[in-house]
Amino acid sequence: MQLYCNSLTNRTRLATREVKIGSLSLGNFHPVRVQTMTTTDTMNTLATVEQTIRCIEAGAELVRITAPSRNEAENLQNIKNELRKRGYDTPLIADIHFTPNAAEIAARIVEKVRVNPGNYVDKKKFEQIDYTDAEYAEEIERIQERFTPLLRICKEYGTAMRIGTNHGSLSDRIMSRYGDTANGMVESAMEFLRIARYESYHNIVLSMKSSNPQVMVQAYRLLIQQMDAEFGEIYPLHLGVTEAGDGEDGRVKSAAGIGTLLEDGIGDTVRVSLTEDPEFEIPVCKDLVKRYTQPAPSTQTIPAIEKIGYSPFVYGRRKTFAVDNIGGKQVPVVVADLSKLSSIQAADLAAIGYRYDAATDKWNISDAAADYVFTGNQVLDFALPGTLKVISYPATAALANDPTKCLPIFDAQGYLESEYKHPVLNFVMVDCYSDQTPINDYSYLDQVANDPSVVLCLSSQHQQTMPAVRRMFLELINKGINNPVVLITDSNWQTADEHLIHFSTECGALFLDGFGDGICLGMSSKSYETSAVNNASGRNYLNNQSVEQFLNNTAFGILQATRTRISKTEYISCPSCGRTLFDLQETTAKIRSVTNHLKGVKIAIMGCIVNGPGEMADADFGYVGSGVGTITLYKGKEVVKKNIDSTIAVNELIQLLKDSEAWIDPA
Repeated sequence: MQLYCNSLTNRTRLATREVKIGSLSLGNFHPVRVQTMTTTDTMNTLATVEQTIRCIEAGAELVRITAPSRNEAENLQNIKNELRKRGYDTPLIADIHFTPNAAEIAARIVEKVRVNPGNYVDKKKFEQIDYTDAEYAEEIERIQERFTPLLRICKEYGTAMRIGTNHGSLSDRIMSRYGDTANGMVESAMEFLRIARYESYHNIVLSMKSSNPQVMVQAYRLLIQQMDAEFGEIYPLHLGVTEAGDGEDGRVKSAAGIGTLLEDGIGDTVRVSLTEDPEFEIPVCKDLVKRYTQPAPSTQTIPAIEKIGYSPFVYGRRKTFAVDNIGGKQVPVVVADLSKLSSIQAADLAAIGYRYDAATDKWNISDAAADYVFTGNQVLDFALPGTLKVISYPATAALANDPTKCLPIFDAQGYLESEYKHPVLNFVMVDCYSDQTPINDYSYLDQVANDPSVVLCLSSQHQQTMPAVRRMFLELINKGINNPVVLITDSNWQTADEHLIHFSTECGALFLDGFGDGICLGMSSKSYETSAVNNASGRNYLNNQSVEQFLNNTAFGILQATRTRISKTEYISCPSCGRTLFDLQETTAKIRSVTNHLKGVKIAIMGCIVNGPGEMADADFGYVGSGVGTITLYKGKEVVKKNIDSTIAVNELIQLLKDSEAWIDPA
């Protein structure tokens, strides 16, 4: 199988063509650039200039501005002039959707234009049309005729271009032949790239964005494979998860998708699409990128892979047998680590989804309640909720009053030598290819292989943790070892965003490839103490959450983002731009406040018709700006109600949910 990166075990940057965007160099091993997009009205010159400056001062190396029509495209000159007058020479990008004329104007003004192959020439009316080969070829000729003038302008003015495919806005023509697939996304971009190459225009960046990180990652991998096979070279790649949302969820989803690719040396520029002010996107971008700037060398080499026992281009969960409620076809479990608490009390379980009601003598269990709790050597002196089980070290587990509720965790050698083993479930830790473990010292895997009571717990102290753990998964696959696996990941970082990005990248990348039947997150002692102190000092460090609640919520967020366990409502929310027809942040918060109890429902909140219905992709319901003060509601991709007054639109959305039997009253 042809790889999509240099190596699955040794993270090195993928070689790409060099592109010039004004004075900025992109690709060809230059630093990964960070960028964002303004949310102001492009016709409001001063507001756009001021916001652009805030983004630049936050660290943006490129700033994108929407140009939906000729007027906005022409006003880019005024914006650029004012920025240059104030001493800012950061390259500007014009964001084009439906209007080739606007693109041709903007290409003469700014340093880069972004076009979407799904709607630049092709249209999307959600119509299924059966194209003959001749009709399909005629459509390609029409695209070439309409796209070529822009290419020639870009060549003349030295303007760069991003060919930016979005999963949800594939044209009817592409959908009719390829379906709603990653392959369709790739072909949509390749059609435009072939035309550009025919015109000898190469100053091109490409992107494959989706609100679903699974689809997004697969599309980038397929694109790399296709470019290499067809051209023998790779163009620079812009990474992003579109409509990621806000807060922790938006950061987790973005890091899972973007981080998965950065882990394999893929990506030349990144944008994190948050439903927040654009300058707040930049620190998240920088946190993502800085993980790969100066990796400390490890003395241990991860063994090369001779056989890839899975497809990185199509999601498929690794085949395992079930041990109790872990593995098989069951959703991944969450293990909460409470071992750093000095004394675990019943009230501490509230942080991981269990609240005890003394009046009724019952436990209230949330949808994001951990399945297991790790206590180390602590013995709990209170009755546990019926669904929760304890994991502790073997000596403690052996003394448990109820052995069905307390399971032991061993290191591998300890398990083989122990006289005490649980008859149903034993956790066995494996440190994957760290300096501490000789590279050939994994013979014990054959001894625990397919033991029907063993769940493996994979972690690594290797500098390249994710590749090391992935390599162990491939070893298990190639040896036919089908024990389920819990991923154990600790963070040594300091800030809340750094922790979110670390966990989401290292665990998310594995879950997106179908690896993992459970997740356990922790912090190093130093990071844990820092987090606890910051929370106690009232700095709102973890959004008013204890460390334990933060880790539990993050674990469930990663499973939600990777579509491996759905525990809450999912919001597909665009990051706002100059096209937005209402206050996205306020509206998203309002919709979230009344619908966040609808487990498994996907609601898209889109600022304008450009981002919906197309970019809503696989949302169940859509709330889309259709004019100033008016909203259109969708069920799937079908319009249900048009031009609703925004003052009553949220209530109308609730009614639509009720009519569709997707509503339940909040508890």
